[in-house]
Amino acid sequence: MEMLKIEHASITFNKNTVNERKALRDFTYTIDSGDFVTVIGSNGAGKSTLMNAVSGSYSLDRGRIFLDGKNITPLKEYQRARMIGRLFQDPLRGTAPSMTIEENLGLAYSRGKKRSLSIGINKKDVELFRERLAELDLGLEDRMKTPVGLLSGGQRQAITLLMATIVTPKLLLLDEHTAALDPKTAEKVMEITDKIVKENCITTLMITHNIDNALHYGNKTILLSQGSLMLSLSGKEREEMTLDKLLSLYSSNNETLSDSMIIS
Repeated sequence: MEMLKIEHASITFNKNTVNERKALRDFTYTIDSGDFVTVIGSNGAGKSTLMNAVSGSYSLDRGRIFLDGKNITPLKEYQRARMIGRLFQDPLRGTAPSMTIEENLGLAYSRGKKRSLSIGINKKDVELFRERLAELDLGLEDRMKTPVGLLSGGQRQAITLLMATIVTPKLLLLDEHTAALDPKTAEKVMEITDKIVKENCITTLMITHNIDNALHYGNKTILLSQGSLMLSLSGKEREEMTLDKLLSLYSSNNETLSDSMIIS
C-alpha cells in the first residue's frame, strides 16, 4: 500500500534573479507502507529540500504530495506534524531543554490527542515512558526528572527519536540525524533507530552522507542529483551494490560524490 506519493514536485529558489536555482525538478517517487528509504547525493542535490517539501517547511511551485492516500499539499507544516515525525542533524532541535525527559515525552505523547500537559502525566504514562526509555539501553529510564538540556548530544537525539515515534507516525523523516555525533554515538543512535523503525513498521525517509549506512539500513536507496531522482535501488540490485559500483554509476552521469559521503 502506498504511504507517501510525490508527484512532479518542483521548487525553485530566488526566481527571476541571477541566483535562481531549481532545488527540485519534476521529482516523482512513491514509498510503500513500511518502507525504509535512504537518500544520498552530493551537497545541493536536493535532499533537504525534498525533506522540507514533504514536511511542509517549503511549498511546492508545482506538483502534489499524498500521505496515506490524502493530498497534504495544501496543509501547513503544523498540520502535517500530527502525522509526520522528524529528526534534524542538530541534537538541540526537537526537545525543550529546560523541561525534564518525562515532560518532553509527555508533550510528544499528547500529540494529536485532546489532552494537556497541565493536567499532569498519569502513572500509566510514566510507566510507558520508563519502558520505552529502557529499550534505548542508555540508562535514561532512571533519569526521567533530569532536564533534557543536561544530556549529551547522543542522549538528546535518542530522546528526540523516541518523542517522534512514541505515537507511531505515518511517516518518519530523518535529516542526517547522526551527522553531528561522534562515530560511536552515531552508530548507537542508528542501531536504536533501526530497532524502533522495524518494531513499529514505520515508513521512513532518511538522508545520510554515510554510504555504508545508506546501503546497510532500510530496504531502498535513492540517489538525487541537481534536484532530480537519478537512481533508485531495491531488492537484489541494492543488496549487491558496493561503494565502487555506486561511485561508478554516479560518475557515468558526469557527477562527483563529495568526499564527505565516502565513509567506510
